[in-house]
Amino acid sequence: MPIPSNGSGKLNTLQYATLLQTSLDEAAVRDMVTGWMDANAGQVKYTGGAEVRIPTLTTQGMGNYDRDGGYASGSVNLSWTTYTMTQDRGRKFQLDAMDVDETAFVATAAAVMGDFQRQHVAPEIDAYRLSKLAQYAIGADNAATNGTGMVSYGNAIAAAASSNVAASVLRAIKTGIMKIRDQGYNGDLVCHIIDAALMELELELAGKIQSVTFSAGGINTTVPSVDMVPLLATPANRMVTQIEILDGTTSGKEAGGFAKASAGKDINFIILPRRTPIAITKQDKMRIFDPDTNQKANAWAMDYRRYHDLWVLSNQVGSIYVNVKDAKSA
Repeated sequence: MPIPSNGSGKLNTLQYATLLQTSLDEAAVRDMVTGWMDANAGQVKYTGGAEVRIPTLTTQGMGNYDRDGGYASGSVNLSWTTYTMTQDRGRKFQLDAMDVDETAFVATAAAVMGDFQRQHVAPEIDAYRLSKLAQYAIGADNAATNGTGMVSYGNAIAAAASSNVAASVLRAIKTGIMKIRDQGYNGDLVCHIIDAALMELELELAGKIQSVTFSAGGINTTVPSVDMVPLLATPANRMVTQIEILDGTTSGKEAGGFAKASAGKDINFIILPRRTPIAITKQDKMRIFDPDTNQKANAWAMDYRRYHDLWVLSNQVGSIYVNVKDAKSA
């Protein structure tokens, strides 16, 4: 990253903050396992702050053609709904002036913020998105008189065994795909799966598993698949039905980040159409203060703040299939 200067050789912190912010935004999508979801936000209107506007398009079905009267009239409705990103997160970092001079600050700041984003920001956003998708599916399942059939509970991952068809990971995944297809979703699907389940699937297929190319954030990767549905290996601590967001200040929660909620359940895999989730992550204006400006300490100060959230439109909720390891609560 080039070092911006104010013309006298001094670091221009405003310009550098802008460059670093752009770089971190691009890296965030690459670092997240769920980064592919951000591509669905193309029609979302964002003008800053925590609010976004999302369009909903509805049309009518076909009618009969009449040779005299012609086409039956149809209606199309495009409406915009305002949503507020509920996740407003951030941290302040300081680098002592005695440890970092002006030249070294540029490289050090990029390293610190990049490491912070990879180790803490990306995992938290992933866990939030996946747990919220699970809550959409679970909420719909609980609301239906006889359930929706889109949430399966009590599926402990066992060693692959050809004699145990009921415990087959392959059968479980194909069942999920079938359930989504039965709902009328024939487009591209994506599956987030924990490593333990993926390992058992690979053992079950004994080297016969197929691979597909999966594109996210402008990067193409080769991943295993079932019925051409890409299987994205996802850390188990991000695959839970509920998480607790730690505020970073309360006693016992100073470390910040997230944790599995007491009522949370472990997820084996989630399957959904690629177009279902509308996910947004936006970094608020990043601020950098040099030691002469920083009033709290003789140190460089960096303020990092990020809004993010995920939504599923009401007519898409039925497209999410969740396979839960734990039994359903009474």
